[in-house]
Amino acid sequence: MEPTATLVILAGLGIGLVYGAVGLLSGFCLTRSMRGVLAEGDGRLLRTYALAMAVAIAASQALAGHGLVDLGKSIYLQPSFSVPVLFLGGLLFGYGMVLSNGCGSRALVLLGRGNLRSFVVVVVLAISAQMTLKGLVAPARIALVQATQTTASTISLPAVLSAIGLGPAVSRILAAAVVVGALAIFAFAHASFRRSPGQIAAGVAVGLLVAAGWFVSGHLGADEFNPVPVTSLTFIAPIADSLQYAMLSTGLTLNFGIATVGGVFAGSLVTALLTGRFLWEGYSSPRHMLRSASGAALMGIGGVMAFGCSIGQVLTGLSTLALASIVAVAGILIGAAAGLRGPLRVQPLKAA
Repeated sequence: MEPTATLVILAGLGIGLVYGAVGLLSGFCLTRSMRGVLAEGDGRLLRTYALAMAVAIAASQALAGHGLVDLGKSIYLQPSFSVPVLFLGGLLFGYGMVLSNGCGSRALVLLGRGNLRSFVVVVVLAISAQMTLKGLVAPARIALVQATQTTASTISLPAVLSAIGLGPAVSRILAAAVVVGALAIFAFAHASFRRSPGQIAAGVAVGLLVAAGWFVSGHLGADEFNPVPVTSLTFIAPIADSLQYAMLSTGLTLNFGIATVGGVFAGSLVTALLTGRFLWEGYSSPRHMLRSASGAALMGIGGVMAFGCSIGQVLTGLSTLALASIVAVAGILIGAAAGLRGPLRVQPLKAA
């Protein structure tokens, strides 16, 4: 393996280890955040997510502005994309994460803590994602994308500002400043959040991890002869690739995503053991397992269609300020809201 690729893999493992520890200690999770606001009246966790978004955008745009990372090489800033498929994928993912009581990254964190329900979620998510990427569902997905995709000349918020006459640097700074400022105000306007240093630290840490992923893959991995894909924290395709690598490692190559997935699990496991949080847990009933597996399948299919998950689009995708990511995130939030409130609400399971 090339030295550059090895460095990227080791860095991905380190980023995953930190994310696993932070995720376990802070409860960082979009499903929990939205449930706190829509069902429980507690907005602290949603503010943590907003702060993570703000830090991820600010740090990632700073890297791009200084020429350290070319975010245009990522999947989020490609000129051709399908708005209907992105939005539909987001809807499926958002509703699925409510059914499963957490997204793919949260499942990895909980698996490290001894939650066997999360093992089912991770495996089913991986299989359904691989089926949608390359298997039985792939032809339908590709046909739908081809029938609905468009090619846009303006693909990001800075590009929108550039189109009205502002320079590229000014457009980047202004777009990032407006979005980051709005998110930071939203986060710190909440008195309870301001009194939660642990949640503030978690938001800052996760946001910086997104930027670290961009730096690792886009700068350290920028080998002229063997460059690695420019990416950062995301979990749908990497979880699918990790299961495939575990089954068929011969002939396959480790990458940043697989290393990150392994790091998240290991970071959560070590943290759980050191802090006394490790506890074996399972399903309360067959119905509970069916709901969880169904949600995982929706997350796998929807996450592939949406080009990401509650981390891969809501944090990493939005850190590029891509218009396509805004569409996918809107779908994820609406899908999750539908699962938490209204006629499509996922009803709590009764104790067995």
